Amino acid sequence: MKNICWVKVRKIALLLVADWLALLLSLFIARILLTSRIQFGLELLPAVLVTSAVSLVVFAVLGYYKMSLQNAGFEEMLRLCFGILLAAPICMILNRALLGFGVREVIVAFLILFNLTCLTRYGYRFSRAWRYRFKGRSKRTPVMVIGAGDAGTMIVREIKTSDKIDLLPVCIIDDDPKKLHTNICGVPVVGDRTVIEQMVEKHAIEQIFIAIPSARTADISAICEICARTRCRVRILPGMYQMLSGTGVTNYMRDISINDLLGREPITINTREVFAYIEGKHILVTGGGGSIGSELCRQIAAHNPASLTIFDIYENNAYDIEMELRRAYPYLTLRVLIGSVRDERRVSDVFATVSPHIVFHAAAHKHVPLMENSPAEAIKNNVFGTYNVAKAANDFGVERFVMISTDKAVNPTNVMGATKRICEMIVQNFAAQSKNTDYVAVRFGNVLGSNGSVIPLFKRQISEGGPVTVTHKDIIRYFMTIPEAVSLVLQAGAYATGGEIFVLDMGEPVKIVTLAENLIRLSGYTPYQDIDITFTGLRPGEKLFEELLLDEEGMRKTPNKKIFIGNPVPVDHDTLMQALADMKTAAAQNDVAAILAKIKDLVPTYRADKRTAAGARTTKE
Repeated sequence: MKNICWVKVRKIALLLVADWLALLLSLFIARILLTSRIQFGLELLPAVLVTSAVSLVVFAVLGYYKMSLQNAGFEEMLRLCFGILLAAPICMILNRALLGFGVREVIVAFLILFNLTCLTRYGYRFSRAWRYRFKGRSKRTPVMVIGAGDAGTMIVREIKTSDKIDLLPVCIIDDDPKKLHTNICGVPVVGDRTVIEQMVEKHAIEQIFIAIPSARTADISAICEICARTRCRVRILPGMYQMLSGTGVTNYMRDISINDLLGREPITINTREVFAYIEGKHILVTGGGGSIGSELCRQIAAHNPASLTIFDIYENNAYDIEMELRRAYPYLTLRVLIGSVRDERRVSDVFATVSPHIVFHAAAHKHVPLMENSPAEAIKNNVFGTYNVAKAANDFGVERFVMISTDKAVNPTNVMGATKRICEMIVQNFAAQSKNTDYVAVRFGNVLGSNGSVIPLFKRQISEGGPVTVTHKDIIRYFMTIPEAVSLVLQAGAYATGGEIFVLDMGEPVKIVTLAENLIRLSGYTPYQDIDITFTGLRPGEKLFEELLLDEEGMRKTPNKKIFIGNPVPVDHDTLMQALADMKTAAAQNDVAAILAKIKDLVPTYRADKRTAAGARTTKE
C-alpha cells in the first residue's frame, strides 16, 4: 500500500515539475518569437511566478494530475484545452496589472503550453504505438474485428497500444455501407458479413472478435454461424461493455457458445411481479435438485422468501444445491427433505412440516426412450406423483401450485409426453374443484444444458473424437436456456388465476443436425471431416418435431409478449378419476398394454410408438 502511494506521489510530482518547466519554456519561446529578446529580466519574475502558480492551481483543480497516462484519450485532451482556455485569461489580466508579459505573449505562450502538456500526457501512448508499429508483425496473431462502432474501435485501439497483447488487427467487418473502405485506427473496413469467410482466407485470420454488443440476437446468431464455419477461434464482447471504464476491454471477451447460435431474443420478466408474490412466502420445490428445480431454487432464493424447502429423492443433487444456496444466501431459511412424490404419506408429512404458500412441482421422469421401456414407472412418478402433490396442495390450502410441463404433452407420441398431458389434466381438474388454490402448468420445449439434453451428449462425443450421433437428419426442436425456462415459470406463477397452461413463444425451431455441426465447429473441428456425424434413427417415442399447443386450446396474450395462455380444455372429473384408478391398477401390475389403452382413453391425441406397442403385446403374452 505504501509503495502504491509513493508511486502516485512521485507521478504527481513529476507532472508538476514537467508542467512548470513547460510553462517557463513556453513563456521564453513566446518572448523570443514576439520581441526577439532572448534574456529575461528580474522585472519579469513576479509575472513568471504568478503565471506559474495560477496555471498549476487551475490544472490541479481540473484533475490534470489524476489522469491515466496509459489510457489518455479525447476527453482528457478536451480537459487540457479547457484548462488552457481558463488559465490564459486569468494570467492575461494579472500580467497586465503586474506589467510583465503582454497579452499576445501570454496567448502564444499558452498555445505552446497546450502542445507541451499534450506531449507529457500522450507521450507514453505515442511511444507504445511506435513500439507496436515496429514490433515484428510475423510474431503477432492475425485478428479480424466484426463491428466498426465504439466497441470495435476500443478493441482495435487497445490491441495496437498494448505491449502485452500479441495480436494484429488486420481487417474490420461492418454491415454499414457508409463505413466501407474507411480506416479505424489504421485498420481497414473491408466489407459486410458476406465477406467474412473470404477475408479469413485472404488474410490467414486465426481469431475473430465480435464487437457489436448492441446488435439484435438474430444478427449475432447469423454472424456466429458464419464465423463457426471458418475454424477460427471466435470471441464475443458481451453487452455489458458499456458499463466498463474503457480499460482492458479485451479481458471481457468470451468464446461464443451454442446459445449465441440460437437466434432468439432472451426472455425478460417483470421482477416486481415475481417479488410481490414470492417475497415473505414459504416456498416448496419438488424435484429441487434437478436441472430445472435447482435453478428455480436459485432464482426463488434471490426473491427473499420467508423459507425455501427442497424436496427430492436424489440426495446428492439436493445436497449440492443446498451447499450452493447456503454459501450464496447465508440468511435464507432453507430446508432439504428427502423423499418421493410417489409416497402420498411422505408428501403429506412434508406439507404439514412446511405449510407452503406456493408449490413448484418439478419432480418427474423426463427421458423419453427410458420411459418407453418403463411406462409403469412413468405413470407412478409423473401421473400419481403429480396427483399426490396437487392433492396435498388443496388439502393444506396452498395459494399457488405451478407444475412444470413440456411441449411433448401436445399430440404425444411417447409415454413421457402422454403422462405430462395427463398431469396437465389433473392440474386443470384441481383448478376447477379447489376453492383456495390456483393451479397452473407451464409448458416449454427443450432446455439447453439440462440433464439428458443433447448438448452435454454432443460435447462428450466431440471430446472423445466422435462420431456425434443424431437420430434423424430432419429432426427439429425448440430450445431455451435453463434460466429463461425458470423465469417463465416464476412469471406464470404471478399470472396464475387457476387452470391455465402457460406457453412460451420460443421463436424458430432448430435442426438438431445444424446444432451438432455448429458445436463441432465451435470446438475447432470440421464436421464430417475431423468429427463425423452419424444418424441412428428415431428412438422409441420420438417424433421429428414438437408442438406447443393443442388445436382446441387456442392462444391468449399476457402482459409479457413472450408468454401466452392456452385456454383450459374441459376435463370431466368422474371420467378422470375412474381412468386414474384403472391406470393405477395397471401400473401396479406392470400391465403395459392396459397402461397404453388407458392413456389412449384419457389422451385421444396420443399415438403410441409401434415399438412400445409391440413391447406391450410381448409383456401381455
